[in-house]
Amino acid sequence: MIPISTLFIGLNGLVAIALSYIVVMERIRTRVWHGESQEDATTQPDYLENPTQWAAFIEQIAQKTVISKSSDDGLLQRKVRAHANFTEYVPIALLFLIALEWMKAAPWLVWSLGGTLTVARIAYAWGVIQIYGPSPGRAIGFFGTWFVYIAGSLACLYYGIKGL
Repeated sequence: MIPISTLFIGLNGLVAIALSYIVVMERIRTRVWHGESQEDATTQPDYLENPTQWAAFIEQIAQKTVISKSSDDGLLQRKVRAHANFTEYVPIALLFLIALEWMKAAPWLVWSLGGTLTVARIAYAWGVIQIYGPSPGRAIGFFGTWFVYIAGSLACLYYGIKGL
């Protein structure tokens, strides 16, 4: 049984789906279905020129539920990066938790790494989405995630060698 890791996998799974939802809603608002900007979209065919029944149905729902915007302020790109950055860092960090819990590492260590990871990733996503460039959220997320990577790596090395 690995209840601590399971809890943080669940929490971070919910963060991942929330970030995915944020990206999808921004794609609907901007009507940028591929890429991260209007420039990226210009090389793609306009699905509304001759829409299939499915595309027309989705467009009707989207226009009724989401307020569209016509300007590209880089928000979609920042939301896509927040989600992508999350998926780049979180899987390996969660593997640290699983391995350490299976190796019967001190529960405070697993709790500390899991809590730091979750808070850091939320802070990073918030910082990237809110502001282009450096921000307190990005810094907290960056340093928190690196702490988890360094501490998790060293702890895995320790418990791996100890288990030999």
